[in-house]
Amino acid sequence: EVQLQASGGGLVQSGGSLRLSCTTSGFTFRDYTIGWFRQAPGKEREGVSCIKSSDGSTYYADTVKGRFAISSDNAKNTVYLQINSLKPEDTAVYSCAAHVGRIRYQCNEYSDRLYDFWGQGTLVTVSS
Repeated sequence: EVQLQASGGGLVQSGGSLRLSCTTSGFTFRDYTIGWFRQAPGKEREGVSCIKSSDGSTYYADTVKGRFAISSDNAKNTVYLQINSLKPEDTAVYSCAAHVGRIRYQCNEYSDRLYDFWGQGTLVTVSS
């Protein structure tokens, strides 16, 4: 059974940093795409970053580019999202999702329907 668990959220002041973890199990951590999403209260879900394992390519939404960094540790079956220079508008529940298997195009060229498995989210609250 494929499982994903996002963790690492918390309360942080504006300008602060957090490292979110997406810990996975139940599949061979070799060919996969992991996406990070967030949903703020009253807003639609937003895809913020993704990583494609076959070539290591990554994508960032314009709203987080230059502040967020996605990485993977295959030995730990974990994908991280380093979030820096946090702003109050970054407050949201952050979730990770996985597609198991190779994809042809870059991960940002797919909608969230690409992802077969979703984990529970972790809350990030940024105070001003």
